Amino acid sequence: MDKYIKFSVIIFLSISFFIFGWLSHTAYKPVHKIEKPSVFEKIKKTKLLNVVLLNSPSTYYIGPNEPQGFEYDLLNSYATSLGVELNITTANTTKEAIELSRNPNIHITSASLAKTKIREKNFNFGPSYFEVQEQVVCYRGMLWDGVFPKDVEDLAGLRIIVGEDTSYSETIQKLQEDGFDINASYTSEFSTEELLEKVASNEIDCTIADSNIYSLNQRYFPNIALAFAVSNREQLAWVLAPNSKELEADMYSWLNGFDQSGEMARLKDHYYSFVQFFDYYNTKMLYKRIKSRLPKYRSYFKEFGKKYNIPCSVLAAQSYQESHWNPKAKSFTGVRGLMMLTLSTAKQLGVKNRLDPKESVKGGARHLNQMIKNVPQGVEGEDRLKFALAAYNIGMGHVKDAQILAKMMGLNQNVWNDLKKALPLLSQKKYYKKLKHGYARGSEPVKYVDSIYDYRGILENVIE
Repeated sequence: MDKYIKFSVIIFLSISFFIFGWLSHTAYKPVHKIEKPSVFEKIKKTKLLNVVLLNSPSTYYIGPNEPQGFEYDLLNSYATSLGVELNITTANTTKEAIELSRNPNIHITSASLAKTKIREKNFNFGPSYFEVQEQVVCYRGMLWDGVFPKDVEDLAGLRIIVGEDTSYSETIQKLQEDGFDINASYTSEFSTEELLEKVASNEIDCTIADSNIYSLNQRYFPNIALAFAVSNREQLAWVLAPNSKELEADMYSWLNGFDQSGEMARLKDHYYSFVQFFDYYNTKMLYKRIKSRLPKYRSYFKEFGKKYNIPCSVLAAQSYQESHWNPKAKSFTGVRGLMMLTLSTAKQLGVKNRLDPKESVKGGARHLNQMIKNVPQGVEGEDRLKFALAAYNIGMGHVKDAQILAKMMGLNQNVWNDLKKALPLLSQKKYYKKLKHGYARGSEPVKYVDSIYDYRGILENVIE
């Protein structure tokens, strides 16, 4: 009996201690709860914004002097607004960018990624920053052979390759599920730009690319041509690290302000304004003349570009716009030479022979340098060069008139993207009669500057 009582007491005490311990544990609340810092707090603390950027013309690449690319400039502006440094990890394909985005140390992935339904299930998308449309792009020579596709049904039997794990591969698979006969291949080896190059060289018949990527690359690969759109309008967006609500909210707020300030329009104008001026024949001729004519004068563009602090690619592009690198060029108005100088301007610049290539480039570079110095205060950065080029074409007086007109219209008179809206109005009497320098063909300097920047982009791409 005693043994039974002792055993019962031991069992009772054991249960009591267990219950007391459990109640004590559940009732305990730590005075200081340790919270894990958010992604946004880490960025501000380390002063680093870790991003994955696709190495491509539409996203990020190293230009002649510094990093460039629409998405790079956008993210760099955001990093500047935070007071942090952009820490870049490059990817060569969309698939590689997506794989890198899974790294826990990466905050943002920017790779021209369309916000598709499938991707939204797998990734944390941030704000959209660009609208595009998927387009079937094919070899231009197929037009002359009578086999250029006009719709999805015409893709049957064609050699088609698109990037693996891209929105394009999703589109192809969906079309195949809908019953269309498309024998496409997928690759993780080549980027969209490389596939466009293969189309241009007729190694494959067609590929699919976003409208912005096609627009940028048609000047580099003039043998590609747009067949038809194969999607509705889609939003490009950044992929953000998981659990980064604070970062996402801040990016939405910043992007809204960036857009309202006009900076977004200015950035789009810088990278895409030339698109509407693409001319197949002119572009093909430019590539031929880069080989046949440019080597004769390239040293002059380098020498005097350096002397007058002007990028040699700008001088070369301007000279091509003026004369197509023909040293004996002459217009009906009497301007002559590689840089198409007037007789009076040549005399002021000390140019004795306008038909001498070296003298002409030296005079043109010196003249443009003077124009840059004469651009009104308040115009900054790349816009100073654009204002100066416009003045080279139309005269500084008309540029200043356009500034006055822009201000009257409620635009920013010191920003090229706004000035180019005012310049064409100089040919309308209701506007020019109120201005000091009167009538001018104001649409010409707009086309002039856009064409020079188009040629400059091609030249830098070829030289690189």
